[in-house]
Amino acid sequence: QATVRHVSRLFVTAASMTVPFFTVVLRKGYGLGAQAMAAGSFHAPMFTIGWPSSEFGAMGLEGAVRLGFAKELAAVENQNERNALFDELVGKLYERGKGVSMASFLEIDAVIDPAETRDWLIRGLNSADPASLDGGHRAMVDTW
Repeated sequence: QATVRHVSRLFVTAASMTVPFFTVVLRKGYGLGAQAMAAGSFHAPMFTIGWPSSEFGAMGLEGAVRLGFAKELAAVENQNERNALFDELVGKLYERGKGVSMASFLEIDAVIDPAETRDWLIRGLNSADPASLDGGHRAMVDTW
């Protein structure tokens, strides 16, 4: 069904755009889906902002712990202790993936009050090169 080719079009098309592009993360920004919607990187848009409820990660955090800490979890024989370790590891990832944490490491530009979203978008459009507002895209090689 060529799923990878179809999904790759999100990255290739976004990278070829010349119009102003902004990313606003309301809740969850996980994995390649989040990267694709942010034009391939959270650094590609003119700005990337998150609401206080925003979360980021390479993949869903529970799955990341199951995959990344499989040996550590398997080494704990007691099921209650294993669950406690799992919860502790997931909690650490949630803490690291909060929008405020991401902004403190300059992975995103800011965490804003949701009421400020429109102001950010207007300022972004006002700061864009007027020629870029005419639309268009650079040449690209289609993934299909």
